[in-house]
Amino acid sequence: MRDNTDVSGNSGSITVASVNVNGIRAAARRGMNTWMAARRPDILCLQEVRADDATLFGIMGEGWHGVHEEAVSAKGRAGVAVLSRVEPVAVRSGLGVFVSAGRWVEADFALGGEPGLLTVASVYVHTGEADTPKQEEKYRFLAGIRERMNKLTADGRHLLVCGDFNIAHREADLKNWKGNLKKSGFLPAERAWMDSLFDEDGFVDTHRRLAGEGPGPYSWFSWRGRAWDTGAGWRIDYAISSEPLSRLAVAAEVDRAATYAERWSDHSPVVVDFDPLGLRS
Repeated sequence: MRDNTDVSGNSGSITVASVNVNGIRAAARRGMNTWMAARRPDILCLQEVRADDATLFGIMGEGWHGVHEEAVSAKGRAGVAVLSRVEPVAVRSGLGVFVSAGRWVEADFALGGEPGLLTVASVYVHTGEADTPKQEEKYRFLAGIRERMNKLTADGRHLLVCGDFNIAHREADLKNWKGNLKKSGFLPAERAWMDSLFDEDGFVDTHRRLAGEGPGPYSWFSWRGRAWDTGAGWRIDYAISSEPLSRLAVAAEVDRAATYAERWSDHSPVVVDFDPLGLRS
């Protein structure tokens, strides 16, 4: 980022990264800062922060601005943040009845031209469990996400929603799809929700558009068993954008660690680069 007010620069690209850190303290101990120094994201969306503001910004160090919401009723769980190298023009937290739940935050950034605003949201959708109240709560939260996304784009702004949705949209998004047809994360109703977001509302799975049809690239591997060794992953972390913004995305990657020992979370960062000159036009 090149000045204190405008998120769009005059050259290079704007890098937005998103990752479920599975606890910011643990991630920092395991090597997150090494990844940060190499990747140098301009905007960073975090999920499952599991810490207070002082701890989060202490670990991140100087030069970061943004918004962070803890899970008040579930200490040590959830928590989401949008952090940036320039100060946002506005920030918001909570989504409908899910206030202080550590699941949704938004930050607005100036662009210096029409439409003049980029909103970046970080979201954490809990896992759910088929045919339980926990799954019904997940569906209520998903309904709130869709409503909020459409409301945000109604004024013509660019929108990017990044985070852990805990849903694999298609068969190409998890290796063992046949064994998960009746499990939360790959249920028909969850996948239909994503269909509606893309096919009816016009939002774009930006990474899928750039990376091709798959399979993968997977963003989550269980710590347990031999999931990492056998490649039994899930693509449940997304960068979902408004359609005009998706056309300005120039690259997308999943920063999978080179080895199991180098992992600092069970999730891998999802990274998208945008053309800053396009954002100005």
